Amino acid sequence: MIKLYGAERCHKTQYYKTFFETRNLDYAFFDVEQNLLFAKELRNLYENKKLNFPTITINSKKLRNPTDKELNKLL
Repeated sequence: MIKLYGAERCHKTQYYKTFFETRNLDYAFFDVEQNLLFAKELRNLYENKKLNFPTITINSKKLRNPTDKELNKLL
């Protein structure tokens, strides 16, 4: 499963949403500014507990601001 942690106002988050949609990939978007539970989930992915977005998780892999090449490799 593909999860995208980000914010609606973030241009990089929008980029990744378009990336997945134009490839007809199913993904779940978690707006960390609108939902405190999503923010907590994202913070728990990092040792420093920072709100590092956009972050994409694909199964057990975590990517922070990946390039298209990095994303395609995991897909």
